Amino acid sequence: MLDGFLFVAIVAIWGILVINVILTIAGYANYLQKNRQPAPELPAEVPFVSIMVPAHNEGIVIVKTLQALLNFDYPHDRYEIIIINDNSDDNSAELLAQTQRLYPKRHLKVINTDQITGGKGKSNALNIGLKQARGSLISIYDADNTPQVSALRYLVAELMGDPQLAAVIGKFRTRNKNASLLTRFINIETLSFQWMAQAGREKLFKLCTIPGTNYVIRRDILEKIGGWDVKALAEDTEISFRIYRMGYRIRFQPLAVTWEQEPQTLDVWFHQRTRWVKGNIYVILKNAKLLFTKTGRPIRFDLLYFLSIYFLLMTSLILSDTMFVLSVAGVAHSDLVGFSNGLWLMAVLTFVISTFVTITTEKGEMTFANLMIIIFMYLVYSQMWLAVATYGMVGYVREQVFHQQAKWYKTKRYQ
Repeated sequence: MLDGFLFVAIVAIWGILVINVILTIAGYANYLQKNRQPAPELPAEVPFVSIMVPAHNEGIVIVKTLQALLNFDYPHDRYEIIIINDNSDDNSAELLAQTQRLYPKRHLKVINTDQITGGKGKSNALNIGLKQARGSLISIYDADNTPQVSALRYLVAELMGDPQLAAVIGKFRTRNKNASLLTRFINIETLSFQWMAQAGREKLFKLCTIPGTNYVIRRDILEKIGGWDVKALAEDTEISFRIYRMGYRIRFQPLAVTWEQEPQTLDVWFHQRTRWVKGNIYVILKNAKLLFTKTGRPIRFDLLYFLSIYFLLMTSLILSDTMFVLSVAGVAHSDLVGFSNGLWLMAVLTFVISTFVTITTEKGEMTFANLMIIIFMYLVYSQMWLAVATYGMVGYVREQVFHQQAKWYKTKRYQ
């Protein structure tokens, strides 16, 4: 019996690992292809863009973010910035008012919500901003982002070059990658994610998932789908699925770069990732009924992939880890333990090589130190993710059983 369960777990883990390796290869091919392509150029008639920034108690970072947005090389009379200062009780309102006075000739609007109209999460804040936005295109940035000056120009130029595109997403980098070992993990994770899960899926399936920041979307499509789902903690994944079901596509443009601040301590990281897990489970269950229908065909791969990651892989890793601990302790014995250990070593090598390949796409990341961090990631960070996924799933079930409203945990910022 134990051998049977362990065999199924090994097959599941390796199956998902192989899929990720294939995505990495496709992502790297996509990277090489995009490197040979010329940068997209804006059309003669430049569209008006509304940049929206949802912000709750972001006084530590909001001015730096706003300065970066004001510095875009996009024509200044063709975009506006809308800060949704969402029920903040810090000094955000004062700082934003000061910045407005410094730039009286710029299109800079601040919406201050209270506990009645706001304080209900990112989706609600974005829907509030959308009502006052004037642009035919909507761009979203998180309050901790400092995008490069060309980011908006590249996003809009790419979008306007193809009428089948509903949205274009850019690349995000870790601004505080040297702050702690955790941020070093996150830096490699984000690079790997973008060139594996994003670029790889784009290459093979023409699929990308909106990452929540540094993207531009057509306003008319956004209004057709009814804006952002206020129940979704992972509003980016949720809206991506609805876009694909409408028959539109999303493209990845790596030239559009933003730098964002990542959690520097375990407690902040844990709360952030738990929210992501709950949000993605909500999206999976909301769309699961479409898995084998014609309507769900455009999102079928992503649904199967998410189901595999959050249910099959998680269960398999728990079972594999449990069997390893029990066999070492002499409590249980499996004839497959030796076979499993050999495959485990192969899995480590596969993970390390494929992840290292993805970080070679960025200057300064292909170092021996990062190679050691990748090895350490497999041994430590993977187990941390397993704990988060388990906790998030249990929390989601508890909220559904007791009809509790999912709580939005704000990510802590740093100077």
